[in-house]
Amino acid sequence: MAKTDYYEVLGVSKNATADEIKKAYRKLAIKFHPDKNPDDAAAEEKFKEAAESYEVLSNQDKKAKYDRFGHAGMGGASGYSGQGMNVEDIFESFGDIFGGAFGFGGQGGGQQRGAAMRRGSNLRVRVKLTMEEIAAGVEKKIKVNKLVQAEGVEYGSCGTCGGSGRVMRVTQTFLGQMQTASACNTCSGTGKTISKSKPGVMPDGLERKESVVTIDIPAGVEEGMQLSLRGKGNDGPMGGPAGDLLVLIEELAHEQFARDGSNLHHDVHLNFADAAMGASVEVPTLTGKAKIKITPGTQSGRTLRLKGKGIPVLNSYETGDILIHVNLWTPQALSSEEKEMMEKLKASPNFLPNPKGNEKSFFNRMKEFFV
Repeated sequence: MAKTDYYEVLGVSKNATADEIKKAYRKLAIKFHPDKNPDDAAAEEKFKEAAESYEVLSNQDKKAKYDRFGHAGMGGASGYSGQGMNVEDIFESFGDIFGGAFGFGGQGGGQQRGAAMRRGSNLRVRVKLTMEEIAAGVEKKIKVNKLVQAEGVEYGSCGTCGGSGRVMRVTQTFLGQMQTASACNTCSGTGKTISKSKPGVMPDGLERKESVVTIDIPAGVEEGMQLSLRGKGNDGPMGGPAGDLLVLIEELAHEQFARDGSNLHHDVHLNFADAAMGASVEVPTLTGKAKIKITPGTQSGRTLRLKGKGIPVLNSYETGDILIHVNLWTPQALSSEEKEMMEKLKASPNFLPNPKGNEKSFFNRMKEFFV
């Protein structure tokens, strides 16, 4: 099913300011909040959809990529992309936007939620890809130094908050007693403390280890795109959910091709005889070689096309082309015999320049450019 446009979800225009985007999201978040719509699956989906839209449009880099590429440019970059979406993640990331409209931290006015499971931080890595890997799609295994749950660690209930993750405070005001709740400082709101550990383990139950992560990169990605692997980042403290692994794509330069979106450009150099009499020329492709036919009288500057031999369009069945640009090679040193032959050819009417018959002459190219 096609995703709904993020701007349509929030009901704002593409020119909306950051403040307008935030206000639109807050309005929807309050409307579809789980506490206001208990056991309403449709409202919860609207709540998550609004959070995903805000997560992208409130980030200048992600917003710029979305404006240019749409959902394809996200590459699953949003932390709320529908893959195991967790409402608690939304509260953790954007709880302050609710402005206390639903009690403590925006996490459940009347029905107190349990201790917060702190999500692990995201990791960012760069992956360099060849043009051939981009065209075919590729599976990459990379080593990542990340925080993981330490083995042998045991947790117990926090003695300060009794495992709730919150402490209650009662203050006297001119309106009477007021009870407020805040995250427990002892356990940072997790409701847990470590009861058994080992050397080298951090106070939050994590240790740093090198892990191998497999990344499936789809065909058609571009330089600067960012993919997201949900749950492949740092593990969360005290057994909390893991963050995401954000993969930034770097495209290596190719010796034979220059990329333009899904199309590839290649220069072929012909000698005068082949261009005049025609020839069969071998040219490279990303999967091997192909032969193209040079028709007699081919002029320098002509462009030939190899249909469907370029780069696949991301999340599409379409594939770009290879554009072959013809260039004539002029000899730089001639023998006396060759000079004599060229003098004879110069006298032939067929060797006189004919701009009208050369569609790619400098004059005609300039006309096309300015018209």
